[in-house]
Parts: sequence; C-alpha cells; structure tokens
Amino acid sequence: MDLPVSTILLVTGLCLMLIGIYGILAHRNIMRMIIGFALVDTGIHIVMVATGYITGGTAPIIDAALPKAEAAQRAVDPIPSALTVTAIVIGFSVTAVMLAYAIRLYEAKKTLSIEAFSEPEC
Repeated sequence: MDLPVSTILLVTGLCLMLIGIYGILAHRNIMRMIIGFALVDTGIHIVMVATGYITGGTAPIIDAALPKAEAAQRAVDPIPSALTVTAIVIGFSVTAVMLAYAIRLYEAKKTLSIEAFSEPEC
C-alpha cells in the first residue's frame, strides 16, 4: 500500500477536524470544547499544508536545479504554507482569548459546565 504523503496528510487533517467537531458538539464542558476547537484548527492547518505539497517537489526557486520548463511540475506551492503560518498565529490568539474567557467564567460560576451559563426558562 503505497499512499502519497499528501493523501495521508489530507486524511489525518480531516480526521482531526471530525474529532474536534465531535468534541465541540458532544461535550458540555467549556475546556473540552476549547480543546475540540484547537483540534479543528490543527486539522485545517494540516489540510492547508497538504494542498500545496508535491511528492518529490522542490523549493520554487528557478535556477540550475529547477529549470523553467520543470517548475510547474516540480515546484512546491509556497502560498498554502505561508497562509498556514498566519493561520497558526491567529488560531493561537483565538485559543488564548477563549481560555481567558473560560478563566473568567470559572471565577464567576465556579464551574465550566455550559448548563450553568444558560438562561433559565420562563
């Protein structure tokens, strides 16, 4: 079974995204929901990197090692990698804000259960 690396990365990223979505929807604990969000975020990053990967590819620098005629087939696309680095920073910041809110919510109610924060029915 000889699968390309990009296929393995796509499947891994999609599995992480599904596990994260399950964690967000199935759990009622805010910390578990934040961990689920982080898993979805990581899965998206892996899928983004996999879209720009070429098996046996090289850096997109035109020189003696990579002539112009072969550049379209052998050069790895740098845009998904650059976008992924930006997405990692943004995801880290969003996760930090969610954790800060979780700390404030815990200080207010002494619990991280979602049920404690819902409005009572009339």
